[in-house]
Amino acid sequence: MSRRSIVPFGRGGAMLPGRTADDDPFVRLWHEVDQLFSNVARGAGFAEWPQAGQLGLPVEVTDTGSELKVVAELPGVDEKDVSVELQGDALTIKGEKKAEEERKDEGYYLAERRYGTFTRTLRLPYAVEADQVQAAFKNGVLTVTLPKPAEQQQQTKRIEVKTAA
Repeated sequence: MSRRSIVPFGRGGAMLPGRTADDDPFVRLWHEVDQLFSNVARGAGFAEWPQAGQLGLPVEVTDTGSELKVVAELPGVDEKDVSVELQGDALTIKGEKKAEEERKDEGYYLAERRYGTFTRTLRLPYAVEADQVQAAFKNGVLTVTLPKPAEQQQQTKRIEVKTAA
């Protein structure tokens, strides 16, 4: 008996018709999952994945009415390794987390530490006076306070809500 006669799917076999690559449900699933992750990455603002060795920098931006506050958690980063720059309406936070080179003679199974450079640039909705910007670093948390110009500060006015007739 030849090997060819026992292969039922494609392969020039005898009993059942062969499938094309596009008809394979596993190949279609693989393409759909790949497309899903590509769309999520593109929708989140990632034109491409970051280069190896670079860390992402998640931030929290709050508007208090009179100022914007940008808070970034930087665990394990020294204050001297962080730079905050303002150019026009762009706030840039840069830094580096350095690798720990401590090796002990005791055995260990796994040591995961992230290190590398990080950069995050935020476009502000208005230009800020650079001399009024304050940055504070405490316990691995960077807080940048950006006062709003007087014309940008919102004047809140309460509007009476009436019932419709």
